[in-house]
Amino acid sequence: METIFQLLISGILLGGIYALAAMGLNLIFGVAKVVNFAHGEFLMIGMYAAYLLSEHLNLNPYWSALLVFGFGALVGTFFYLGLIRYTIYKPELTQVFATLGVGILLQNLALMAFSADYLTVQVFSAGNESIAFLGTYISTTRLMSFLFAIVAMALVMLFLKKTYIGKAINAVSQDLTAARIVGINVHKVLIVAFALGIGLTALAGCVLVPSFYAFPTVGSSFVLISFVVVVLGGLGNVPGTVAGGILLGIIESIAGYLEPDLKEATHFVLLILLLAFLPHGMFGVKGAEKEGLK
Repeated sequence: METIFQLLISGILLGGIYALAAMGLNLIFGVAKVVNFAHGEFLMIGMYAAYLLSEHLNLNPYWSALLVFGFGALVGTFFYLGLIRYTIYKPELTQVFATLGVGILLQNLALMAFSADYLTVQVFSAGNESIAFLGTYISTTRLMSFLFAIVAMALVMLFLKKTYIGKAINAVSQDLTAARIVGINVHKVLIVAFALGIGLTALAGCVLVPSFYAFPTVGSSFVLISFVVVVLGGLGNVPGTVAGGILLGIIESIAGYLEPDLKEATHFVLLILLLAFLPHGMFGVKGAEKEGLK
């Protein structure tokens, strides 16, 4: 029983982190209908930014989270203005290759700047790396990352429901043509959506760096996980991302316990099954495919 409880706790904590990592991807898709294949590299940027702030300003990632989020939002703004605004009306393959090219560029820039070394940030001392709870042990870094993820996701959902720009984002995601008719500035909404989406992705990287190593291709691992979470929760469904992330974390935790060698394979198997039997995810809405943005 203790083993099952341990697996559930570990899976939930890991799933909350996965949900935060995928939320930016899902938010951007929900509003702009753009699948960002550079998503993992923006998460990598957040990890390296947290590492640099720790090394040079002695700020641990939990204190520098807002700074990294702001930096990520700035990067997201330039990403939209410099590339996406010129490809958003183009065929899907144009967007795929454009964002994929950005991802490859960012990987190589990271390789030039940091080499292929594995970097991390030590936040807690050796005696404080885990917390005993009801006969189980909880990783302190993963617990902190989970708490940050829950707070960040709650604030995002509050922002989307209670603010004017948040309601405008929801309106554009539901019906872009109708949003234009009622006077919503779609261009500004897309800027905010990309700033918020990439900012959340960088924030996820920031709170992940105490638990995972930062290296130039780390994003390749998380981008697959993010796609599985997004498909599981439903494309364009931000609350569904939370449920999808936690469910994936639990599945991965159990699979890793039963057969560690198959842990990574569960992502591919789950993605294939989802696309075959639940293409709209658990909470997705049919008809969420890309509409004309012109």
